[in-house]
Amino acid sequence: METINLWNGVTVPRMGLGTWAAGGLMIWPDGPVSYGSVSPDDAIAGIRAAYDLGIRLFDTAAAYGAGNSELLLGEALSDRPDAVIVTKCGFTGDPATRVIDPIDLSPAAIRKGVEGSLRRLKRPAIDAVLLHHNELDLATARPVFDTLEAMRAEGLIACYGWSSDHVDLVAAVADYPGFRIVEHDLNVFDTAPDMLRLVERHQWYSLARLPLAMGLLSGKYNAGTAFAATDVRASSAPWLKYFKQGEANPSYLTILDRITPLLTANGRTLPQGALDWILTASDRSIPIPGFTSISQIGTNVGALAHGTFSAEVMDRLRAIVSEQT
Repeated sequence: METINLWNGVTVPRMGLGTWAAGGLMIWPDGPVSYGSVSPDDAIAGIRAAYDLGIRLFDTAAAYGAGNSELLLGEALSDRPDAVIVTKCGFTGDPATRVIDPIDLSPAAIRKGVEGSLRRLKRPAIDAVLLHHNELDLATARPVFDTLEAMRAEGLIACYGWSSDHVDLVAAVADYPGFRIVEHDLNVFDTAPDMLRLVERHQWYSLARLPLAMGLLSGKYNAGTAFAATDVRASSAPWLKYFKQGEANPSYLTILDRITPLLTANGRTLPQGALDWILTASDRSIPIPGFTSISQIGTNVGALAHGTFSAEVMDRLRAIVSEQT
């Protein structure tokens, strides 16, 4: 099984569990949004099932379900102190109403937000806190990291990082002593070579968000797929790539047809092949697939038993993707 030694010195399986979908609905200023559908009871059962299967790293955010994802994690893992929790700050909300608050990135608001996460997670300290704004000018971002560094010195968080795809921004805050993690898009379609080089240079950790391309790499979505009206994949958000107006992007489906035989070789399922690609891309990368069912978790964890791909297969996969993007 693929493992990795974390920033806290603990060795864990090299896969985490994402809980965006588990948090349920959140109401942003431009309307309600969800990511799939999973009941609170099933979310708790899924988190505990992942733990029982060996998963020890769990990814969440104060924004997911406007705090409900953190509440569910806090309940599910209350008697599992060895679970490693990564959450995010910068967006807050009311778990009862599910309404996301107006953005406030002042030091006082960041501290208050992290303290709220501590309460919901039922933890005396959080293993890692990431800035949840993908793109933020450095004049605004640096005070956030100043606050997180102060909270690290107080023992409230073990380390921190940035959920961002912008290599130049992340590189600009590499001087912070507690900065250890970058969460960024990383999958067969989005190979992020520059970000991985930056992570490896500093011996940080790469948390691979959207490791299954919002489900496209599961193989269960096609051009005729329909999503619920509130599902983020049905929206017109400009950052959406794999789905457009509620349908799978035909360009990515064309690539998927060509790479599926390579990803599913040697008994892998398609999701397992996609996750093993991430494990092969960098020895600092940790995929964090989400779930809407316990069966998905079992399939994803199974990727760890298959191990990494050969350099030849990786070259062929990268060539196919580059030809068509």
